Amino acid sequence: MATTENRKAITVGIFLSLGLIIFILGVFTLGGQQKSFAKSIKVSAVFDDVAGLKKGNDVWFSGVKVGNITSIHFVGTQQVDVQMKVDQSVQQFIHRNAGVHISSDGLIGNKIIVIDGGSPQAPEVQDGNVLQAEKLTSTDDMLKTLQQNNQNLLAITSDFKLLSHKILQGKGTVGTLLADSLMGEQLRKSMSNLQAATTSAAHLATELDKFSNKMNTKGGFADKMLTDTVIFSRIKASITQLQQAAANASTLTDNLNKASDKLNSKDNALGVLLNDPKSAEQIKSTISYLQQSSIKLNDDLEAAQHNFLLKGFFKDRAKAKADSLKRKK
Repeated sequence: MATTENRKAITVGIFLSLGLIIFILGVFTLGGQQKSFAKSIKVSAVFDDVAGLKKGNDVWFSGVKVGNITSIHFVGTQQVDVQMKVDQSVQQFIHRNAGVHISSDGLIGNKIIVIDGGSPQAPEVQDGNVLQAEKLTSTDDMLKTLQQNNQNLLAITSDFKLLSHKILQGKGTVGTLLADSLMGEQLRKSMSNLQAATTSAAHLATELDKFSNKMNTKGGFADKMLTDTVIFSRIKASITQLQQAAANASTLTDNLNKASDKLNSKDNALGVLLNDPKSAEQIKSTISYLQQSSIKLNDDLEAAQHNFLLKGFFKDRAKAKADSLKRKK
């Protein structure tokens, strides 16, 4: 009897020990999941609408669970203060100007709080700091936006329906183009002409490119004119000479004009000869008389050479002339 009771006591003790061990493991497991035994800091944020957020919901940072919500209570008139517990190990990555917003764990999961890191220049967050809460877009706001978009889409559809109806009736430029075959043909010809003009412009651009390449050819005339200072100086000197020649030609033209003006006047001998017939006739008669006198004078000189008084003089003169010619030879 005593042995049986001892066995029962041992069995009960074993089951109690196993239950206690399981209880302790469960407490540590749940505490590890809730991070109950990890060092943490407390931060908070004030929201206008928490959208169903509850105590115990998770706090996430960069896609990692870093804490949970410890309390939710009202402050002021319509605002909600959310207290959070965050692991101290991530404190160095969260900065004082970090923001928080409410999100969902999955598509239809529980509400969570997501912390943005903030700028690295700001100091790290400290225990008891209040983070900046970002405004949550509520379901009502999204429905209002969707409704407004639907109204806009309906208006666009109505306008497009009216526009297509007018086009089918041949109203407006597009409708006229679709309904009037002659205008369509003219438009087709215009496009063909435009394409031809584009092709010509492209060909002209190609030719201009070839011409510019020739102009830039090393050693060419254009290259020498643009780069050789000696040739440029010579061309400049030639242009100067041409300008001087043009000036001289202009002066010569002026002088010829003045001479022609004098020839057309009667205040000089040539002008009288050219413009006064009476004086010209007198001069012609005088020249005729001089010619007749010279003929008579030649005859008199010939007769004088045969005169016995002067015959010796002319012979001596002819002989002296002949001797002078011989000496020159």
